[in-house]
Amino acid sequence: MASRSWRSVRGRTTLGATVVVAVALLIGAFSFYGVLSASIHGSTERAAEQRLEELTERAGGPGGKGIDALEDEILQIIGADGSVRAASEDAREKLGSTPLPVDDDPQTTTVDGETVLVVSEDIERDQTLVLAVSMEDDAQTLATVATLLAIALPLLLLLVAVTTWSVVSRALRPVELIREEVDGITAERLHQRVPVPETADEVAALATTMNGMLDRLDAAATAQRRFVSDASHELRSPLATIRQHAELAQAHPDVTSIGELAEVVSEEGLRLQGIVESLLLLARLDEGASTHDEAVDLDDIALGEVRRLRATGIDVDGSGIHAARVHGDPRLLGQLVRNLADNAVRHSRGRVAIGVTPSEGYVFVTIEDDGTGVPAEERERIFERFVRLDEARSRDAGGSGLGLAIARGIAASGHGTLTVDDSRWGGARFVLTLPLGA
Repeated sequence: MASRSWRSVRGRTTLGATVVVAVALLIGAFSFYGVLSASIHGSTERAAEQRLEELTERAGGPGGKGIDALEDEILQIIGADGSVRAASEDAREKLGSTPLPVDDDPQTTTVDGETVLVVSEDIERDQTLVLAVSMEDDAQTLATVATLLAIALPLLLLLVAVTTWSVVSRALRPVELIREEVDGITAERLHQRVPVPETADEVAALATTMNGMLDRLDAAATAQRRFVSDASHELRSPLATIRQHAELAQAHPDVTSIGELAEVVSEEGLRLQGIVESLLLLARLDEGASTHDEAVDLDDIALGEVRRLRATGIDVDGSGIHAARVHGDPRLLGQLVRNLADNAVRHSRGRVAIGVTPSEGYVFVTIEDDGTGVPAEERERIFERFVRLDEARSRDAGGSGLGLAIARGIAASGHGTLTVDDSRWGGARFVLTLPLGA
């Protein structure tokens, strides 16, 4: 089917190009023939008028002296009464006493079955000198040109058709190869790439673009498989914990009490709920789901986190918090700041600082700690889902590995950015940048 479609495109393209060229050639041929015909007739007319002027001097005498002796020319002197007063030998043989038509403008007529051009000039004693010039050479020239055009046009059209067919075939062949290769690429074969022709033209650019798209699809599919694997692992862990305690309680009811089992089930259930809610939030952020948009005071959110952390005994510096307002979803922005604050507490040695600074149309929220910091090569990877650095591999200490991914997703949904660098104490400093609201 695809091969037939390719041949159909090639055929339509060839036919279309041939028709266009045929119309152009026909218009050009008719125009050329018309211009050539007018040029030849004009040249014949000028030559006849020039010859007539030369003969006018010879015909000026009585009875048109010298006219009777002229050969190979059809020439008459016609009186005012329309009678032939004198004529050349050819005129007498072909016309007898029949006069040629007299007119101020050149005329064409037939003499003895031959088309001639008739020109006239007034001479003395109310007489008119009339000359008839044969147009057979003109007709033969135009007939030869018409014959050549009739032969050349079909041959030229055939050449155009063959050339177009060949060029289109060569142009479409790489496209067909790309199509065949793409048609065979499935979800399990996203590593394959289409051939890039060495032509450096639009087809090569198309192949390069297709390979770039396949690279993105391959990366997305790989990330999705990794995400599914990591999510499955994260969900399996609390489920396995619940099952192990349940089996232990069932096998040894005297060792595990109902209260201990309920406590384990409650803790792991809350953990499962948190993972599921985080995954749902990430899915909504990926889909670009619309969120509630209103004016939000970031300084209030930051001060709330300062009070919350201080209540747990954490030394939090909130002196860098200044008034700043943005537009966004207050619930998501609150979760963003809380995720960053919890991450800072998790890695700090005892000191955390939260700052809010408006500047030049943006607001910068900084949350820093005095921990070990984030290595430069890991500063992008920590925002990937289910990523925990070595020191935070423990799920009790490191969480599910979704907090920073959610934070960056919320920042991106609010047209902002989230980056990490070094804090003043050598730990990590997360910088959230959002456009200021009215």
